[in-house]
Amino acid sequence: MGDFAQNGFVTTLHNFGTKSVEQFEEELKTFSGYRPMELILPSLYSELEGPALKHIVDQLSQVDYISHVIIGLDKADKEQFLHASHFFSKLNKPFSLLWNDGPRLRAIHDELEDMQLAPTELGKGRNVWYCIGLAHARGKAEAVALHDCDITTYDRSLLARLFYPIANPNFQFEFCKGYYARVADGKMNGRVSRLLVKPLLLAMEKVLGPSDYINFMKSFRYPLAGEFSFRRSLIPELRIPSDWGLEVGILSEMQRNQASNRICQVDIADTYDHKHQDLSIDDRSKGLSRMSVDISKVIIRKLAAQGYCFGPETIRTIKATYYRQALDMVSFHQADAALNGLTYDMHKEEEAIELFAENIMRAGQDYNYSPMETPFIPSWARVLSAVPDIGYRLRRAVEADNQKLKTAA
Repeated sequence: MGDFAQNGFVTTLHNFGTKSVEQFEEELKTFSGYRPMELILPSLYSELEGPALKHIVDQLSQVDYISHVIIGLDKADKEQFLHASHFFSKLNKPFSLLWNDGPRLRAIHDELEDMQLAPTELGKGRNVWYCIGLAHARGKAEAVALHDCDITTYDRSLLARLFYPIANPNFQFEFCKGYYARVADGKMNGRVSRLLVKPLLLAMEKVLGPSDYINFMKSFRYPLAGEFSFRRSLIPELRIPSDWGLEVGILSEMQRNQASNRICQVDIADTYDHKHQDLSIDDRSKGLSRMSVDISKVIIRKLAAQGYCFGPETIRTIKATYYRQALDMVSFHQADAALNGLTYDMHKEEEAIELFAENIMRAGQDYNYSPMETPFIPSWARVLSAVPDIGYRLRRAVEADNQKLKTAA
């Protein structure tokens, strides 16, 4: 059973273990008449070959309150696209499959790229951007949720709890962030959140002084969770980072555009585990090393946009303050792990901190070297202003691809 503490910035919705998934789903079925719901699943084709997504699809097939599922499929050829259609037919509900590598969507992407309106990097951010663009173009959902496709501990209660705050017409929330304890296989996971984001925010607060943005980000129990839900009306103005700073970037957008009483976080799982990224000490372009740079840059840019200066001396001070703060966190986590009978490798934890400290410096240097870099994909409001019929053409392209699948079947 979770606690009942509130942080005073955004509403925290706990799991007291007093309501069954069947009760949630019965209410959500009623809510769907007021606020139709769509689910977005950004997926690599390779995830269709693993056990996690098969189990997710099996769980989703038992859900009857979702009207539609949007699946963004990356790194798939024609035969794999056909197989994906058969794979997701087991959802037992209407779905749209975005073949991001297919000729129709590639043509749209190339057109937007020529106008400098397209995502500049491959990856989850690009996939999510096209998926929310389709949700907006369809114009049928009022509540939209998104979660990853590599969750090995997935249960349909996760989705019910994620949708509930946005789908309930008696609630005022417009954005909801999922959270959970990252504990699995007898150890603590979530190194980037525990050992980078939290101590970095504390360090920046010490060096830069009080900040509404830092207080907002600190209020989230798991800021890097890939699960969130939102009103479809937020899509046009939403700016999504094109790199691995997606989750932090979206939270930053919420802090900028939404009143705090419209934002909440909800406990969605007792246990949560997914595919783990390597620390990637030897290759800074991959794994948690790349992620730590991208996340640090998102936070630096956000604070710079609010008037804070990040010259070389400031970056060095933040790095030093972070390093001390993060080492203190190690002792906190070590005690917590011991109390709960978990294994805890202090050497690997401090090895990660050393890497993250170097990458904070790297992120600061990158920012100072290229302060005019545009980190966000253009909002759909801007894209639709430049190309008014692009939403319609995106929807027709996806429909044509999916119709071709039905014909092939």
